[in-house]
Amino acid sequence: MTSPLDLCDLRTRVQAAVDAEMQVQRAILAPVGDELNPLVDAVERLIAGGKRLRAGFLYWGYRASGSPDSDALVRLAAAMEFFQAAALLHDDVMDGSDTRRGMPAAHRAFSALHADSGWAGDSTRFGESAAILAGDLCLQWSDELYATSGLPSDELDRGRRTFDTMRTQLMGGQYLDLLESARGWDQLDTSARIDSARNVIRYKSAKYSVEHPILIGAAVGGVAASGLAYLSEYGLALGEAFQLRDDVLGVFGDPSTTGKPAGDDLREGKRTVLVALALDNADTDQAALFEKLFGQPDLDADGVTQLRGVIADTGAVEQVEAMIAGLSAQSRAALEKAPGLDAEAVEVLASLVAATTSRTA
Repeated sequence: MTSPLDLCDLRTRVQAAVDAEMQVQRAILAPVGDELNPLVDAVERLIAGGKRLRAGFLYWGYRASGSPDSDALVRLAAAMEFFQAAALLHDDVMDGSDTRRGMPAAHRAFSALHADSGWAGDSTRFGESAAILAGDLCLQWSDELYATSGLPSDELDRGRRTFDTMRTQLMGGQYLDLLESARGWDQLDTSARIDSARNVIRYKSAKYSVEHPILIGAAVGGVAASGLAYLSEYGLALGEAFQLRDDVLGVFGDPSTTGKPAGDDLREGKRTVLVALALDNADTDQAALFEKLFGQPDLDADGVTQLRGVIADTGAVEQVEAMIAGLSAQSRAALEKAPGLDAEAVEVLASLVAATTSRTA
């Protein structure tokens, strides 16, 4: 079955735009020296993969205005891929992740390069520093792509505020996630834990994954304010459902599909809605097991299996699935109420609800 993201040959064209921009940036960095090749290579490896969801939402948000397809629009959509790459590079450093998309995470690859080369200093610190710089480059390049997409400047001006808001609020969401891990949940009841986890979801993922890309595209394309309000509701609900699915996959996903080790979120001690519900429903023995194993960086396969068993047995997965279904329905309802949108774009955006929430990676 054809993915809605492959309509108009979108994913292929986004990749071509990404590849072209990488060549431009290589040429800009060439005078600095060949030593920078591993830095650019790390970005190129990372950005060669992915679902292109964010680019897709921007593209179809623009098309929802009735404005036509163009290579300039695809280039604008590709800016989202560089922004996501920046978020992933930084997030992997913060989480201490070993892999990303089935490959060593960038900071691990740079650390190995340092160690293999016999360079002075601490390999881990070198790797993390290099990955942060790679992420900073991606932030810069996302801004360049936006500004130089080729669409008229007055159209780009309409989406610029949301583009800037997205980039700022994501950093706020990243800090909330960091803070959540540091201060813990001991003083919070289940309702407060869920509210806190959903607030992190909103600003670390939901907005920049769905809501902001679609609003940027729609604003640039010229969708009226009444339509933007419903697209915002569509995007925020769907973005939250998207991240709730990600949280389930972070515990139960197949590493060959997700590209990350099984149970990585359990080793990180990631405080998600899924975990909050499991703890709320757990009996004394289950809670004690969770307290003992959750958040252990060296948690082995048996420990992962035990924690998975607790989460499954408490019914937390079914509760999260019900939340995903409810948010998906809310998203569809908002889209149906949006006035004056292009019929083809609405059809694609509706099909993206299932594609976003029913995924296995």
